[in-house]
Amino acid sequence: MINAIRIHRNGEPDEMQWEAIELPAPAAGEARVRHTAIALNFSDVNVRRGGFYITPPSAFPLILGNEAAGVVASVGAGVTDIQPGDRVAYVGVGGPFYENTGSYAEERNVPASCLIKLPDGISEHQAAALLLKGLTASLVINRIYKPKPGDTILVHAAASGVGLLLCQWAKHLGATVLGTVGSAAKAKLVLENGCDHAILYRDTDFVAAVKEIVPSGVRAVFDGVGKDTFIPSFDCTQPFGMLVNYGNASGHVPPLDLLLLAKKGSLSVCRPAYSSHVADPTDYRVACDELFSLVKRGVLRVETGSSYALRDAAQAHRDLEARRTAGSTVLVP
Repeated sequence: MINAIRIHRNGEPDEMQWEAIELPAPAAGEARVRHTAIALNFSDVNVRRGGFYITPPSAFPLILGNEAAGVVASVGAGVTDIQPGDRVAYVGVGGPFYENTGSYAEERNVPASCLIKLPDGISEHQAAALLLKGLTASLVINRIYKPKPGDTILVHAAASGVGLLLCQWAKHLGATVLGTVGSAAKAKLVLENGCDHAILYRDTDFVAAVKEIVPSGVRAVFDGVGKDTFIPSFDCTQPFGMLVNYGNASGHVPPLDLLLLAKKGSLSVCRPAYSSHVADPTDYRVACDELFSLVKRGVLRVETGSSYALRDAAQAHRDLEARRTAGSTVLVP
């Protein structure tokens, strides 16, 4: 028997229950991973609430979560690349990472092909805090818009796990970075992590604040908030600028009239999908290797804001939804 966080219907955090379940031996091609660190992502909140992603209804009871790190406990038939005792991490087990969930558990059987071996110098706690968020930052920077010296970039939700990595990465590439945050404490955090100007969006109109700092507008906007920030950001983006929406913390971006892009200065927009970035196994491993290298070289610092016991995952969800967290949050079995 192992323990896991399960929901029996969609709803509020109170639906999350700490329950004992049976876990069979790993099947052929699978590895059993003893989790030591489990990531908390906003997608977990969306899956718990239900109705956010365009997918078939979930089968209940459902174990939340789809990102974790740990140690291989055993392997099924045919598994040769992964051995018991290996330190590993994973994001998703096939298909979009918000499908086939199950990481909010002490142990889990996963396809061995989904596992990334952790190099020396990268802890399991770091890996759980880094992998999805870092790969999302990699998707934005390597696939959509790579900042360069002389660029000015706006990062919304700069104190989030992805936001902090984008700030550090863009600064490393030579850009001037502006970031929106919700509190003075978060402003201090982002200024310590590559952000040149922190804008408290609750105290001021962020569009006016950006235009005061850079009257011509920013070259690119990296937006993980969605509905509340994406279209307003058109008004502080310079002509021919790029806006990337990679998350929806405030809800989906509303339908967009393409003529508005011309009116606002021939802007470009993109809504990338994480699953496209890592669909090829070679691309997945190359992107992970790059992340681990950047961390080990000190270019990226993994900022873990909070840790919760796995059995307290409901409180972690409440704090995330109330925007009381900063950086990456990790659940510990």
